[in-house]
Formats: sequence, C-alpha cells, structure tokens
Amino acid sequence: MAGRGFGSVREGTRKRNLNYKMSSSVTPRTFDLIVIGAGPAGVAAALRGGALGARVALIDRHRLGGTCNNTGCVPTRVLAITARLLRDIRGAAAYGIEVGPPSLHWPGAVKKVRHVIAEIQDTKRVEARLREVGGELFLEGEASLVDPNTVRLADSGRELTAPKLVLAVGGKARRLPFPGSELTMTLDELIDLDELPGSVTIVGSGYTGVQLTTILNAFGVKVTLLEMAPNILPLADADVSRALRESFERQGVRVVTGIASVDSVVQKGPNAKELSYGLDGKATSLETEEVILAVGWPADLAVLGPEAAGVELVRGFVKMNAQLQTTMPHIYVAGDANGRDMLVQGAVFEGELAAENAVLGQSVEYHHLPLPSGGFTDPDHAGVGITEAQAQESGQPYHVAVARYSDLDRAIIDSRKVGFFKLIAEPLTGRILGAHAAGENAVEVMQAVATSMRAGATASLLASVRFAYPTYSAIIGEAARKLAAAS
Repeated sequence: MAGRGFGSVREGTRKRNLNYKMSSSVTPRTFDLIVIGAGPAGVAAALRGGALGARVALIDRHRLGGTCNNTGCVPTRVLAITARLLRDIRGAAAYGIEVGPPSLHWPGAVKKVRHVIAEIQDTKRVEARLREVGGELFLEGEASLVDPNTVRLADSGRELTAPKLVLAVGGKARRLPFPGSELTMTLDELIDLDELPGSVTIVGSGYTGVQLTTILNAFGVKVTLLEMAPNILPLADADVSRALRESFERQGVRVVTGIASVDSVVQKGPNAKELSYGLDGKATSLETEEVILAVGWPADLAVLGPEAAGVELVRGFVKMNAQLQTTMPHIYVAGDANGRDMLVQGAVFEGELAAENAVLGQSVEYHHLPLPSGGFTDPDHAGVGITEAQAQESGQPYHVAVARYSDLDRAIIDSRKVGFFKLIAEPLTGRILGAHAAGENAVEVMQAVATSMRAGATASLLASVRFAYPTYSAIIGEAARKLAAAS
C-alpha cells in the first residue's frame, strides 16, 4: 500500500465512496477479485482483472500511485533533474554562456515535485480506466484482512469479500532499532522540511541512498554517506560501485564503508545531532544536522494482518511460489511485498500475471527476464543481467569488454567524459549475459541492452548495429566490437 506522502500531496487524491457508512455487521459487498494496494502492481492487477471480465475492487488508503509515484522514483527523479540543472548551469561558461552562480529555491523545488506527482496521476486516469472495465475504487483508510476472503476498510467500517485476492501493498522504509532513531528521517519526510539542512548523513547506499547523495550534494548540502558493506551500491557491479565512490569523493562527499553498526543518535543542539557508529572495532561519531535512513524496504504489512488470512511471511516479505500464489492458493502477491524484483518495471508484469492466474484459474509461472535497473546519480549508473562477480562465482565462462566515456564523441561534446560501459557475453555463442555502466544517460543506454537481450541478440549482432551519431548509446557498439574482435 502507499506509504507516507510528500507534504500536502497526501491529500491530493480525495476520499471517495464515503457517501454512506456500513458497520461490520452489514453483509459484505462481494466481488470476483479484490486488489489491495493501488501502486503500479495493484493498478496493473485491477485493470487486467477487469479487462478479463472480473468484478474488481481496488483498495488503498487515501490515494493512488503507491510509493513510486508519491514518495519514491517520481519525486526523486524530479529532484534529480533539479540537481542536474544546477550542475549544467554551473558549467555553462565553458560553452560561452554567461550566467551568475545558480542558487536553489527549496520551496520552488518542492512545488515542482508536487505538481509533477499530480500531473502524472491525472495522466494515468486510473479511476476512469477502472470504471471503464467495471471496477470500483475504495480509498477508505487502512485495509485489514478479517479472514481469507474478507477485507475491512478502516474509515467506513465496510467489508468487501471475494474468492480471489491480490496483495500489492508495496513496501515502506525500514527504521533501525537504535537509541535516538526517532530523531532520524526517511526519504518521504525530506520534502516536508521547510528548508534544507546544512549537513546530512545518509545511512545506506542502495539506489535511494546514492541518489539522495547526488541530489543533496548538488543542492549545497554537506553529505556523509555511511554503508555497512565494503562497497557502496553493494548489489551493483564492482566497477560501477568503485566509479560512483570515486566520483562522489571528487565532488566533496565523505564516503565511509564497512561500518559495523549504527549505535545512537543524540540531539546536541537546535541544528546538531551526534551520530555514533562502529568502525574497525572502535566507537566513532560525527556531528550532522540531519540523519536520513535508506537501509531497506520491507513489505508494508503491519496493518493488513496477513496472518488472519493464513498468509505466511519470510524475512519480512510475503512468501509465494512461481505462480505468485501465497501460502493461501487463492491469494496472490505482486510488487514490492514479495521482495523479489522490487522495481516498478517488474511490479507491473507481476500484477498483470497475478490477475490472470487469479481470474482465469491458470498456473502460469513468472519468469525472470532481463530487468534493467539504475539510478540518476552523478554519474548515472545502470545494469542488467549478471555482474562479473556473479559470473565468476557461478563458474559461467564469459568474455568482457569495456568502452570508456572519455573515448565517446558524444561524451566529449557534452563534457561528460567520466564513466564506462561494460558488456559481458558468453564466449562460444556471443549471447549477452549482462551489461553495466556508470556515466551520463546510463539508464537509457541500458534499456537498449535489455531489449537486445530479450530478443536474443549476440555481441556480434550488436557490433553490426548502426548506432546514430553522436549518441551515448553508441558506446554499446564500441564495447560489442571489442568483444567481436577478441573472439
């Protein structure tokens, strides 16, 4: 289900279906399919279920869009664009453009975030599209499972029942249990600040942590990035992690990896907190104005109460099989709540398949296909398929080729020469196993590789593609030709 919103956006979508009240003693309204959670997975499930002829109820607290639209990737991307514009303006003199030093107007940035969130909601037309397929939307507070087939809505007290359910409740930011954790914040609270702090310590360097690092550093905030793993972006290719760390440190970010623990946060003054952590067997501390936690994303299940329906959990996520069924076969799970892909681009496909299996009574398995991922950092980072480390650990034979942004005409033209693109392929067949990049437009570049992998393209085929000139995607051809020449 959707988490906390960005400021006033929490009330951007008005409550509906509240023109009458029902007590729990009234006979529940019956549907063919109930979908709990109106983020990308839930909306996809509801619309697909309705298109298949099912009478669908789509439930969320008080708004549509879920974490991605309201508190995650959409607002983060807006702030990333703001950071990118500041960077570009600061470099404009090199292109003969005379401008004064730019400064950030934080209220204006927040206003733009909220405007974009609302515009995307309007563009998607979820409620209208749901009505077109005969579905109903319920935005009536927390939803809880009364039994394996019944859902109760907190605001109205009404109950809905169906023979099939899809849980698409999404996730929520994890808070670590240490003294003073109440003094920290998470990403979704950042936009509620009246003004930006002078310094911030970010705990956790996954996708959220590194994007916040780039954004806040560009905004003039002094940033310290803490990570328990040996490298930032622990799940990325090691060369991507290294490139990002080097870039961050050149930009003045303090990066500390390998910390053993976060021990406490103490308020030291109106604008000062002391963060204590373990490093190299010693207690270490630093002073900072704010601490932002970006340390994980468990399923948002606290209020839902899946145990009432007999649904089992594993490590904070809903347990499921390959058909997206939970331990109760008539209840399916899609999106972040199952802990698998944890990306919008995967959640949509999961939602659609969950609805198809539920409504049609089929047992189609969800297959892992090339799933590109990345973040809008400085430089951008992206990846798809296996990393070099994963190939080595599995014993998978592979060839690798690396092309540098410093040799790419477009990067030279744009003064974005920092970065690289790595292509990994199977030696005998040339089948693409993975690709990883750190550099300008890396996320867009990686989408082309993901498309090629899905189509079964080989390194030799990519080497023969005529990429438009001058483009960033041309770096794919550079790497592919290196692979072809080496084989």
